[in-house]
Amino acid sequence: MRSMSFPPRELHDYALLADGERGALIGLDGAVTWLCAPTWHDDAVFASVIGGKGAYAVTPSAPYVPGGFYEDGTLIWRSRWVTTDSVIECREALALPGEAARLVLLRQLVAVDGPARVRVVLSAHADYGRSPAATPHRDEDGVWHLTAGRHNLRWQGAPDAAVEGHTLAADLFLEPGATHDLVLECSSSPLPHKLPQAAQAWKRTEEAWREAVPPLKDTISPDDSRRAYAVLRGLTGHGGGMVAAATTSLPERAESGRNYDYRYVWIRDQSYAGQAAAAAGAFDLLDAAVRFVSERLIVDGPRLAPAYTVGGQPVPEQQELNLPGYPGGFSRIGNHVNEQFQLDCFGEALLLFAAAQRVDRLDADHWKAAGLAVRAIAERWHEPDAGIWELEAKKWTQSRLICVAGLRALAHAAPRHPVADTCVRLADTLLAAVSADCVHTDGHWQRTPDDPAVDAALLMPAVRGALPASDPRTLSTLAACRKQLAHDHFMYRFRHDDRPLEEAEGAFLLCGFVMALAEHHQGHAVDAHRWFERNRGACGASGLYAEEFDIAQRQLRGNLPQAFVHALLLETAARLADPPPDNASQREGN
Repeated sequence: MRSMSFPPRELHDYALLADGERGALIGLDGAVTWLCAPTWHDDAVFASVIGGKGAYAVTPSAPYVPGGFYEDGTLIWRSRWVTTDSVIECREALALPGEAARLVLLRQLVAVDGPARVRVVLSAHADYGRSPAATPHRDEDGVWHLTAGRHNLRWQGAPDAAVEGHTLAADLFLEPGATHDLVLECSSSPLPHKLPQAAQAWKRTEEAWREAVPPLKDTISPDDSRRAYAVLRGLTGHGGGMVAAATTSLPERAESGRNYDYRYVWIRDQSYAGQAAAAAGAFDLLDAAVRFVSERLIVDGPRLAPAYTVGGQPVPEQQELNLPGYPGGFSRIGNHVNEQFQLDCFGEALLLFAAAQRVDRLDADHWKAAGLAVRAIAERWHEPDAGIWELEAKKWTQSRLICVAGLRALAHAAPRHPVADTCVRLADTLLAAVSADCVHTDGHWQRTPDDPAVDAALLMPAVRGALPASDPRTLSTLAACRKQLAHDHFMYRFRHDDRPLEEAEGAFLLCGFVMALAEHHQGHAVDAHRWFERNRGACGASGLYAEEFDIAQRQLRGNLPQAFVHALLLETAARLADPPPDNASQREGN
């Protein structure tokens, strides 16, 4: 039998399968080359995308042209291949509802037009590809059993597969119109005696997605909104935590050193997702975000970490894997975020709670958490922090201004609550302080008291209500971002140095959608839609977004899929469907 290899592909070519507890990347070649188990930040059993070993592939035997699409409002992916004599599809999904300790990966081959000849390869390796599976064995029912490290795997659908070292491989033939199911289980505990049945698992998964993703017909792009919501739902575990991305070590820029592990829950990103869900009128993800952020605030209070594992535990320290890495990068797991203080997380949490209060979804524990966030801002706003971009500790303007926005939003959402007066006074104090040392001579907000540059993150506070759209600082900041950080309706975060923007990094898609919100905030409907449409198009073949978009090469950069980009797409699609806010009614800033 011929061997097959599955090297990393352009990020544009990947789709995500996810069940809330973990996620898999699948390429247009039908190869699952990234899957961590039992949960997001655990070791990978398929790690080819970052240069490790391990893949699970279903690929046509003949030359083919690939394609694929998500079934509407789901993360059920349909791989589609056109060969010289056939059309073949394969439905792919992680079964829902997802179990904490066990995953079920469903694959259903369909000979759509003509016969289907496919090659199936299962090569599982624990510890990010560094520990191969023990020799597989087949039971009397034709079911394969494998063990890789602490992972127990069971595979149905290929009883005649051949053992090639630590790999199982099979050639399958389907008559025209026929279907064939493959079911893979992986668990860190002993597998249940009862085998999952493909038909039942598919039915439950389809029903679960129908229940999970609302119609979102009141947004300006319902199909994209539903896909974004499905991605956010797929990244959100049973405890409410939403990982920032499914992957680690996918570089933002080749050989730049900017490789990170994003398989954790960032308080800021979680808050963005909750606010987006609230704007779209879809409250399950809002409730999940409020629950997770509240629990962390009640436990940690003013010492709230910027990020946690999906189980609410500290993020593991960063370490190198010593794998080749994705081309242009290198491999690492864990994150140094535990060492950082990020003041803006408290402001984002308050914005999240305010969004929930506006739809009457805060309980006593949530209000306790909100009070702790207010107290933390009061105690710590004088301190330098790492800022939204996790840089060196300084008095970042954005951090303080987003706290102003959060305090004002909470007071406005619950004006009779005992904490409201405190919020108003503290917001006024912060705004006066930041106005004293962070307004550039040209009138725009500058990054820090000693850094005069403009920063696209400084667009968000005004959008969130820190000060009015008509405030001269708001208008000057928007104009400076347009002039200094924009290119062809893409937006960059800030200038790293004197190089052209596109030579330093990719366009930052989050900022592109924030720019759309900022233009909408000004009543510039046409400009807002232009920004939305340009950045909406910067996705891969599956409709997924990474953190950055390389304008010159039209390529995705960074970890995939980046949750906060999908959150801002969803929020922007919802807000642009409504008339711009009445800026005259906004309370005046100092």
